[in-house]
Amino acid sequence: MSPGTGVPASERLTVEGELEDIEEFLYQRGNTDGLPIVPPTPERVARMIEANGLAPDTLIAEKIPPRNGPATVEAIAINAVMAGCRPEYLPVVIAAVEAMTTGGFDLFGVQATTHPCGIVTFVSGPVSQKLDINSGSGALGPGWRANATIGRAIRLILRNLGGAKPGEVDKATQGTPAKYTYCFAENQEQSPWEPFHVERGFAEDASTVTVLGLEGPHDINGQDATKAESFLKILANSITSAGSSNFRFTTGSDLFIALGPEHAAILGREKVGRDEIRAYLFEHARVPVDRLSAEHIERRRTTPAQHGEWDGKTPIPVVKDPSNFLITVVGGAGLHSSWMPSWGGPRHQAVTREIRMNTDHSN
Repeated sequence: MSPGTGVPASERLTVEGELEDIEEFLYQRGNTDGLPIVPPTPERVARMIEANGLAPDTLIAEKIPPRNGPATVEAIAINAVMAGCRPEYLPVVIAAVEAMTTGGFDLFGVQATTHPCGIVTFVSGPVSQKLDINSGSGALGPGWRANATIGRAIRLILRNLGGAKPGEVDKATQGTPAKYTYCFAENQEQSPWEPFHVERGFAEDASTVTVLGLEGPHDINGQDATKAESFLKILANSITSAGSSNFRFTTGSDLFIALGPEHAAILGREKVGRDEIRAYLFEHARVPVDRLSAEHIERRRTTPAQHGEWDGKTPIPVVKDPSNFLITVVGGAGLHSSWMPSWGGPRHQAVTREIRMNTDHSN
């Protein structure tokens, strides 16, 4: 974070009328996602900033592409207020902005692609309980204020600071409901493995947010599985899609797997770890040649720089490396899991940043 940057304050507007008039005014300006918003009055924005002990002109990111608007604390707080965030959610939103503007994360591509992807905001660590971010039943669905508003704040930031207006900058052919909000937390209490953020190199008592451009969740119905081998076979077959962007661009893009607690328990009982899951999937989650079109085969042969060397016969993995499988536990009761393909841009990998609550705002 860079305090005292001298970045101009956000534009002040005066709108006369009722709440509906304010909503209509901001909608016509292209500042909303189409849903009703909380008016970002100076008082509301100031309360959110002051509650976190930050200077309004602290620069979190120099620019949000493609429009390249600066992401100051004030600008982020305005969008968080509009989304309905509580003040204590702001550090999560800030960490997500830091992550998605990290060098190497192709935010421009995610913003402008024809692919139907949203930016996932995935939280791991004790802050998820402190802020009541849902990690259990329905974590990827509606009904939870923290999940809904944090994810929505990210989308409003992408729209208002990055200019991602559908049909103009945002070129998604069909779009996705994940562009409204896409935030959930890890169900560590029912996971047989170390926390996701610990695996990513952070201290156990830390909390992190991980961002990645992903499709909405695809269900994996594993109700027939009672043994690890049986479930892994279902999992490998479920994520083996010749139509996914992960497969079409086998260049190192990450793929997210959210295991339901009951599926994770099956693997945990047999001491199957994340690395073993990755190794199995890399070997078995492959698309055989007879499922590919002649045009696709020809493109693979003639573009090794994009797809890697290939002999034209061997089944093709859906990722470049086992490490591209990101695995966590999310959800409640029931034998369901999900997978979320990446938008598939070149080497599009997840970025994780620590969430700094209002006691620490240093780099």
